[in-house]
Amino acid sequence: MRVWALWGSVVLALVGAGTANADVKMSGTFVADSACPATQAIKSGKNPGNISTEAGQSYQLLAGNKDEPTHYLIQVPGANPERRWVKINCGHVTGGSVSATPAPADQARPSQPASGKPEYVFALSWQPAFCETKANKPECKAQNPNEFDASHFTLHGLWPQPNGNFYCQVPASDKANDNPAHWGDLPAVDLDANTRAELDQVMPGTASKLERHEWIKHGTCYGKSQQEYFSDALNLMRAVNASPVRDLFTKNIGKQLTSDQIRDAFDQAFGGGAGDRVRVSCLVDPSSGRRLIGELTLGLSGPIGPDSKLADLLMASTPTGKAGCPKGTVDAIGFQ
Repeated sequence: MRVWALWGSVVLALVGAGTANADVKMSGTFVADSACPATQAIKSGKNPGNISTEAGQSYQLLAGNKDEPTHYLIQVPGANPERRWVKINCGHVTGGSVSATPAPADQARPSQPASGKPEYVFALSWQPAFCETKANKPECKAQNPNEFDASHFTLHGLWPQPNGNFYCQVPASDKANDNPAHWGDLPAVDLDANTRAELDQVMPGTASKLERHEWIKHGTCYGKSQQEYFSDALNLMRAVNASPVRDLFTKNIGKQLTSDQIRDAFDQAFGGGAGDRVRVSCLVDPSSGRRLIGELTLGLSGPIGPDSKLADLLMASTPTGKAGCPKGTVDAIGFQ
C-alpha cells in the first residue's frame, strides 16, 4: 500500500507539472509573413516532411505554448502531422482570442480613421521572389527579363473577408481537387478574350491554373460572375502598377526596401494613411538565405466595380497595425 501511495503521489506531481506547462488554447488566424520551419516539436525541432509556412498564407491558430507564447500551434493542411509549431515572429495573428503585438516605436505610424474592418484582402506578388522558392512551376521556368513580371506586380488574388469565407456553394469534388497538383482538374474559368489575355500577363500563375484555384476558393464568395471578379481585380492591379509603388520597386531591384518605404509610397500614390492598410510579407531564398519581399496584402472595404478607385477602397478600410516584414530585397528576375 505504501508503494501505491508513493506512486500515486508521483502521478499527481507529474499531472500537476503537465498542467503548469500545458498549451494555451487560442483561436483566430495565423498569417505567415515569411517562410519559416513548421515543426512537430519545439525543443527537438523535429520536422517530418521539412514543412515550412508560405509567406502570405493563412493558417488556423490552435494554441500557444504558454501564456506569453514564443511559439504558436497551427494547422498546416497536407502536412503529416498537420498540427505544427512556428515561432511567433514568423507572422501575425488576426481575429480570434489573440491580439497583434504592437509595432516597435521606430516603426509606429499614425493611423487614419476608417469605417470598418476590411471586406477584402487584395494580394500582390513580386514574381521573381516567388519563383526563387517555386523553381519547378511552369511560370517560373518561363521567366524572361523582357516579360511583364520582371518589372510589375502580379496578381495573387482578391479575397472576400473574413478569413475562412471560402468555397461558397462549391461541389465537394471541386473542393477535393483544390490543391496545386490538381488545379488542372478544376473547371475552366469563363472570360472574354481581352480579360483572358490581360489575366495571363498579370497573373503568370495561370500557367499553373492559379486562376481556377482563386475562383473556386475565393471568387465563389465574391457575389459576382467570373468575368466581373477577375475584371475588378485587374482594374485594381492597373492602379498599383501605374503608381509610385511600382516605381519604388523597379528602381530598387537588387536592393533592400523597408516596410516604411513601401507604406510611404502608398501614401504618395493613394493619399495619406493608405500605407497603413498595407502589409509586407517576405520569404527566404532557400539557395542563398536572402530575405526577399514576396507579397503585399492590402485591406479594402466598400463596393468594388469597374469605376472603383483603389484610394477610396483603401481609406474605407481599417489600418492593419503591424507592417509585417520590416525589410527585404527586391529580387531580380531569374534564379539568383
